[in-house]
Amino acid sequence: MLRTEVLRAAAHSELALFASVHLLLDPSPRLFAAGLTMAAVSDDLTWLLVKNNNRFLVKMNGNNSNSVQFSSEPNNLYNLNTFKHSGLANKKTVAIAPSEGLSVLLTTTKTKKRSQPAKSSHNSLLKKDFRKMAKAVVNQVATNGYRADLKSAALARLAAVHKSLRVAKAGVTKKKSKSRTPARK
Repeated sequence: MLRTEVLRAAAHSELALFASVHLLLDPSPRLFAAGLTMAAVSDDLTWLLVKNNNRFLVKMNGNNSNSVQFSSEPNNLYNLNTFKHSGLANKKTVAIAPSEGLSVLLTTTKTKKRSQPAKSSHNSLLKKDFRKMAKAVVNQVATNGYRADLKSAALARLAAVHKSLRVAKAGVTKKKSKSRTPARK
């Protein structure tokens, strides 16, 4: 009887580990409907599983030694396929995206709600001028001890998003200059 209980527990833990990895790659409500929850998987193990093969990986220049790997993950500020910047492998992630109007959306991950994908993100809407937005980003990312190593990346992404939101001044058109030809005598 003891052996069957051990086998059931081992099968359940393997199934939970499979469900956790599967949820990282493709979060589907079917697994939650089956009563499975994500097992606690370390960040290093997750990175080993997803670093060479995931749906966000973009390889440039082929598969040779000169190739560069980028990532289109939603929480990757530099879009690099590295452990430090990965939005899949890290418990604490930061994302900055444009929102309606001239506002910017700052999203951070809640570490205690990581096993519940619908509740795992905290969104902050930044609507002020650029300096106040930058101060808010620094306070939420670096000053509070969340991810101080991503401070410069978050500010760079904020600057790029804010620059893309600015609209060119209307009414200013470039005048065509007349071609000057020497007068004939």
